[in-house]
Amino acid sequence: MTRELPVLIVDGTRFSDLDGFAREFSGLLSGYTWRGNLDAFNDVLRGGFGTPEDGWILRWVGSETSRTALGHAETARRLERLLPGVDPSNRAAFEARLDDAQRGEGPTLFDEIVDIIRDHGPGGQQSADGIVLELS
Repeated sequence: MTRELPVLIVDGTRFSDLDGFAREFSGLLSGYTWRGNLDAFNDVLRGGFGTPEDGWILRWVGSETSRTALGHAETARRLERLLPGVDPSNRAAFEARLDDAQRGEGPTLFDEIVDIIRDHGPGGQQSADGIVLELS
């Protein structure tokens, strides 16, 4: 008998930036508010922050809308906000990422979020968490 995984749904038509994605995703959590930090997002996906135990499906409807909303412009905006706190030893690499985003090149915020989620699912380094991402 195959156990059906619980399904949590993110609606990509309900937000237009990272703060909106954070609000939308936090609405899926019980007793925890995620505020948009990607390291913390990775921690949330490990469990213990109001997500179902023993695996679940994250169904991202309107993902193409999100791909645009969390594209290069939003990526650059996020990096600009983080820049003042970047350690000097990492500043050159960070500024290069920012320059890429401002030119519309390199991975986007959407790409980063998807990669983090997939790392917690089949074939990922943290696959024991059992998160299945469905983009639609």
